[in-house]
Amino acid sequence: MGYKYIDIFAGCGGLSLGLYNSGWEGVFAVEKNDMAFKTLNCNLIRKVKHFNWPEWLPISHHDIDELLVDYQDKLLNLQGTIDLVAGGPPCQGFSMAGRRRECDARNKLIHSYIEFVKLVKPKIILFENVKGFTRSFKKKNKKGTPYSEIVLEGLKEIGYTDAKGELIDFSKYGIPQKRERYIIVGTLAGNANSFFSCLKNKKQPFLQAKGLKTKIGVGAAISDLVKSNALVDCPDTKGFKSGSYSTCKNNYQRHLRVNINNTIIPDSHRFVNHRPDTINIYRQLIKHAIRNVNVDDELKEEYGITKRNITVLDSRKPSPTLLSIPDDYVHYSEPRVLTVREYARIQSFPDWYEFKGNYTTGGKRRTLEVPRYTQIGNAIPPLFAEQAGNVLVNLLD
Repeated sequence: MGYKYIDIFAGCGGLSLGLYNSGWEGVFAVEKNDMAFKTLNCNLIRKVKHFNWPEWLPISHHDIDELLVDYQDKLLNLQGTIDLVAGGPPCQGFSMAGRRRECDARNKLIHSYIEFVKLVKPKIILFENVKGFTRSFKKKNKKGTPYSEIVLEGLKEIGYTDAKGELIDFSKYGIPQKRERYIIVGTLAGNANSFFSCLKNKKQPFLQAKGLKTKIGVGAAISDLVKSNALVDCPDTKGFKSGSYSTCKNNYQRHLRVNINNTIIPDSHRFVNHRPDTINIYRQLIKHAIRNVNVDDELKEEYGITKRNITVLDSRKPSPTLLSIPDDYVHYSEPRVLTVREYARIQSFPDWYEFKGNYTTGGKRRTLEVPRYTQIGNAIPPLFAEQAGNVLVNLLD
């Protein structure tokens, strides 16, 4: 029997996929949004049957606060049977890339996280959030307490006296994306600090065993998915075109194309229908913009760009952090934004992993819906999660 875990704020399943690949046994996952849960359900529940879902909990999307009230006795009964509770609350209220508001209702979910851990009492917790989580909000020109310290203190109060947090750059762990996240590991008994030293020491042999490099550029990740390969009608959306595969160019592509059963059309590889003037602007930006940084104001003015953030990717380097808005980034060689599948590649999701729900959303629905781009933008890269899962097993052993 393997070690057992529960994934809360699970999203589309990036963390769970990594834990699955590192030999963990899923008990159940908690995710509020229906679209994100459909993706997790399709892949990790139905396709690979990863979770040994309890009979008392419907296999559906769940709000964690409702779960804490409706199933409190069931959660208490889990004490002594769960090795790990993993996951982190939504990050939008803390993100330096967003509006960063302390009053964001989602920020309060850290207390729900601590309450869940208090009830279940796993041996280890793994908590993840954005870099902004470590920075305090100003209160009347004074700095408040960073939420990272609030979580660490809350964990200590419920028995996790050995808890340690660090910022980790996923681009140093084989992910073609410069994505920094704050990770907390807490244990009831043991040395949480050893998690981070062990993670660093084991990354090289882990990646070498898979034939992967420690650092990889965007081009190496997605060059077999270019639009110039061939266009076909999109399988799941009328009026759109999808791309097809070319031959694998490197081991990263081979690694993520395993188990796709000779599929010609990658899942969710739908191209955006850009207007001709937008395509022309993107062509000019590819020629003149500095790569991997926000286009400067002079170029924006020249081409009539009103967007606050727009970046042309550098094929040779990891991408900046992928967010939920696809038109923030322009492909490095083709005048277009990235597809959902290219987003997934950059986040290290394998090509067999299907995404469900709308592709995008807008307006007021943005606070309610979690379409495919957002699901991937919110996820922990599975390749990193697998490395973390291996180290957590070592801690328990």
